[in-house]
Amino acid sequence: MREEEHMKLEFESRSVNEAFARTVVAAFLLRLDPTMEELEDVKTAVSEAVTNSIIHGYENEVHKICLTADIQENCLTVTVEDFGCGIPDIEKAMEPLYTTKPNLERSGMGFSFMEAFMDELHVTSKPGSGTTVRMKKKIGKNVQAGSEKRADGTRNRFD
Repeated sequence: MREEEHMKLEFESRSVNEAFARTVVAAFLLRLDPTMEELEDVKTAVSEAVTNSIIHGYENEVHKICLTADIQENCLTVTVEDFGCGIPDIEKAMEPLYTTKPNLERSGMGFSFMEAFMDELHVTSKPGSGTTVRMKKKIGKNVQAGSEKRADGTRNRFD
């Protein structure tokens, strides 16, 4: 039985720190001996969550982003939290191709990528108070796709 492990990182919302966050989570994940595909999936999801905080949460102003990662058994949980403007309509924001920044040539696929590459995606947000993105992924060659689906068959929860 693997012990629980926890990592917490706080960094400034500068675009150069997106790669830093992705690399730190990847290094933390290595202890589970992930496949290259699993590693790339997690790195992409972390990149998207951090980029959303920088571009949308803080609108390119420099503030703090808090990233935590937990390992329990063969499951990685990553949480990216900002304290920015928040999301007024999470369901709308989660729609593929929806973006509030079309002038910045944003694709509107960030949440879609997070959902596709992770087993679970939970988004909580309150306008004026920030956004928390929590993602989970089971790691291991014997893990079957979709194993994190809830009993009702859904994958996402919006709060």
